[in-house]
Amino acid sequence: MIRPATAEDRTAVEAIVETAYSVYLERIDKPPGPMLDDYGLLIADGAVSVVDAPDGAIAALIVLLPQPDHLLLDNIAVRPDRQGSGIGRRLIAFAEGEARRLGYAELRLYTHVTMTENIALYTRLGFIETGRGHQAGYDRVFMRKPLT
Repeated sequence: MIRPATAEDRTAVEAIVETAYSVYLERIDKPPGPMLDDYGLLIADGAVSVVDAPDGAIAALIVLLPQPDHLLLDNIAVRPDRQGSGIGRRLIAFAEGEARRLGYAELRLYTHVTMTENIALYTRLGFIETGRGHQAGYDRVFMRKPLT
């Protein structure tokens, strides 16, 4: 089940982000952007949704940020022991549904250039690379998915 995160979920959300993104520390040589975010604020703003696992623990999260002309998929993080089970794909489908519900014709995201497995996944799911650049101290790949 995907549901809005609550203040009580903050510790679990932060732990999932920490474990999911720590594998990239060697590649990037500094904490990836999601490891620096204020999840208390993002949760309070209603930007974070979580996936509850059958055992009641949180298995994954997504951060969606409405922009003037698109919905930004800011972050997806899945617990390492739940990766490969389709949760990430479910969350992307959820993001597409939320974008449509909010009246957007496009979903956008960015990822670090060294996160090649993520770029490949997003491409398989219909995202199109729109550019590369240096933003907020990171080398990023920008992608979009038109919603029809």
